[in-house]
Amino acid sequence: MKLKLQQYLLPGVVFQSVLIGGAYATGREIVEYGAKFGAAGIWSIVAIGLGFSLITAVCYEFARVTGAYDYRTLVRRLIGPAWPLFDLLYLLMVVVVIAVVSAASGAIAEQVLGLPYWAGVALVIALVATINAAGRGVIESFKSVGSALLYVGYVVFAGSVLIGGWPQVRAVLASGDSSFWGEAPFGLVFSTGLLYVGYNLAGLPSTLFVLDRQTSRRQALWAGVITGALSTVPFLLTWLAILAFYPQPAVLNAEVPWLVMLGRVGGDGLVAFYAVVILWTLVETSVGMIHAVVDRISVNRVESGGYALTPRQVAAVTVGLLVTAALLSRWGIIALVARGYSLMAYGFLVLFAVPLLTRGLAIIRRDAHR
Repeated sequence: MKLKLQQYLLPGVVFQSVLIGGAYATGREIVEYGAKFGAAGIWSIVAIGLGFSLITAVCYEFARVTGAYDYRTLVRRLIGPAWPLFDLLYLLMVVVVIAVVSAASGAIAEQVLGLPYWAGVALVIALVATINAAGRGVIESFKSVGSALLYVGYVVFAGSVLIGGWPQVRAVLASGDSSFWGEAPFGLVFSTGLLYVGYNLAGLPSTLFVLDRQTSRRQALWAGVITGALSTVPFLLTWLAILAFYPQPAVLNAEVPWLVMLGRVGGDGLVAFYAVVILWTLVETSVGMIHAVVDRISVNRVESGGYALTPRQVAAVTVGLLVTAALLSRWGIIALVARGYSLMAYGFLVLFAVPLLTRGLAIIRRDAHR
């Protein structure tokens, strides 16, 4: 039973846990890639569910048939000599995502805990460095607990908003209201959802290290479907919660919309619970993305005749990336999400999604007997 959970469920748990900090935690991401369109945002959610399921299923199977369980190996087998471009893009995305994480941590420290901005950032840096240095077992356990906490949290958060706000949600959906954005044609909304999938492909390399337990195509494909579902539910819940306040600028223009919404419906206690859950998930995201970078460096060192990184070196790499991202975080969450994420999305679609769905599928079909 434990092995089946690791084969089918664990990849989705790890992927979703990396996704959360840069994709869901603040609610800002849901505004930019779906909720700003109001009722029409449902088509963004459809694109996200289909996109995540398809891309992760193909990626898991490609990793299985090629034995590529670290992102350097996988990308070199997928795009050949162009792999350094992916390396650069991935490193940039790690820094941008962790900058969003750092900005969110600082904002929560200030607004909820009454601490200085940099206290929240420093806490995340210390926790991420410690967990990454502890190794694979600790990382997997931390992510599993965090994902469970996250889902409980999101049910509580969304439920708290929707209990009183459901009539407004129904009114928005019934009227097709998209007034905050204006006209929201299907093509624009659906493609915005695909952009969201695109920039979140940066989370896939962080999942590769748990795929070595899969032994069949069935496991890889079903794991992809489960990953797609796990990755879409928090977006759906947050979208519905935001519709309860649609089209109020105080929520839709907020850096951390969840803080505004929960402050209105639940008071200080609910906001404090949100702070605990989100700080945990922000650490999860940073741990996962940096773990992929550490694996990449270690594989390169071993292939060059050296040794994998020691725990102390892992901690040093982790702190270096976190400090760089923390400095960038002062640019602000709204600008980072609206500009940084969209630019990165196009790069990942071109360098990863398109090759995976063309060359990757051709390699999978060629090895259909495996």
